[in-house]
Amino acid sequence: MRAGQITRSGGPEVPDVVDVPEPGAGPGQKAYDVSTAGMNYADTHHRLSRN
Repeated sequence: MRAGQITRSGGPEVPDVVDVPEPGAGPGQKAYDVSTAGMNYADTHHRLSRN
């Protein structure tokens, strides 16, 4: 599975796309297959230190 991961401080160029283990569902939980996701514009805007 691929995920956007932030491991250091910085601007909107900091999030890296990395491979991570597939999560599993625990007791009483459900796992859903997500084919597409995005990064929140407000988060990248905040990383630019704009109000």
